[in-house]
Amino acid sequence: MPGLTAPSNYADEPPRHPALKINSKEPFNAEPHRSALVSSYITPVDFFYKRNHGPIPKVEDLSRYTVSISGLVNRPIQLSMADIWALPKYNVTATLQCAGNRRTAMSKVRKVRGVGWDISALGNATWGGAKLSDVLELVGIPKLSSVTSLGGKHVEFVSVDKCKEEKGGPYTASIPLKQAADPDADVLLAYEMNGEVLNRDHGYPLRVIVPGVIGARSVKWLDNIKITEEECQGFFTQKDYKMFPPTVDWDNINWLTRRPQMDFPVQSAICTLEDVDVIKEGKARIAGYALSGGGRGIERVDVSADGGKTWVEARRYQKDNVPYVSDGPQSDKWAWVLFEATLNIPANAEIVAKAVDSAANVQPENVEDIWNLRGILNTSWHRIKIQNSSHVERSKL
Repeated sequence: MPGLTAPSNYADEPPRHPALKINSKEPFNAEPHRSALVSSYITPVDFFYKRNHGPIPKVEDLSRYTVSISGLVNRPIQLSMADIWALPKYNVTATLQCAGNRRTAMSKVRKVRGVGWDISALGNATWGGAKLSDVLELVGIPKLSSVTSLGGKHVEFVSVDKCKEEKGGPYTASIPLKQAADPDADVLLAYEMNGEVLNRDHGYPLRVIVPGVIGARSVKWLDNIKITEEECQGFFTQKDYKMFPPTVDWDNINWLTRRPQMDFPVQSAICTLEDVDVIKEGKARIAGYALSGGGRGIERVDVSADGGKTWVEARRYQKDNVPYVSDGPQSDKWAWVLFEATLNIPANAEIVAKAVDSAANVQPENVEDIWNLRGILNTSWHRIKIQNSSHVERSKL
């Protein structure tokens, strides 16, 4: 499109922080070390996970960049960045999480397909931009609409980037119109991240942010928006990011039997230790993150040092000097919650964390029960195997 182009190769990729763990070089997919995640409530841009499906688009001339809105609407339009900047600006603190977060652990049960991710394929940022509900009013769609006068029920986002899964075509995704047109859903056309202009990796100059939903629906490098009768028919909506039971494999899969995944389930992970680690017996601080989709808060995080036989409730927090209350008016409902607890670590401990959200949803105990061929939504209890330093030292003698 004029002003924003998608390269056909990886010769002009943006710079990245050297501390990132690279899971795929081309296309570039990387995550921070797990310990970096809990160092701050807001994830620095450099340490926000990078999830890409092709070469990173590049702005050639911002003044020529426009986003078109068309389809089942009465008055299609094209919007420049100046038009979008002129709309009321909102800041929304929201956590984006890749559906494949913790895939590597699931792959140890049985092989899965997809980029391997540890526990850091997520990040929490304050996104700035225009509400999609305000933008849709410009084409005659009132707030809180679920269908347009011409029968539109879905809002499809089309990117500029080129994906091999789409045979060189663009990345696409959609959400229901009733979500897009709801001001309280806080869906944004975002142009800022943590108070700064978006960088190339995160969708410059304009991207979609769909809070509480898997990251695959928050389309970057926005080209156009289409109002459609049916949900998006692209690869990443119809033949990916769907949740199948453990009995389904590649020889018996039927993609039509499952709906595209939207909200992510309740999740938590321990960030201060590796999955197999060495610490001394005695007291130790355990910290990590917890979150749930759909705007549901975190009611409780339980941690255990004996594999789940006994539990300690962790302290939950978000912003400094503001007590966290699940679904409270001063809490960020779209954002993760950080947690910490002090545990007495016995010999050969198994440290476990599990979260409960405000709807009383709890993480499943075993990854085997939720294994699926694409390795998405691994929300099983996060387990840490501990070897005590004294035992390790004796074994070296």
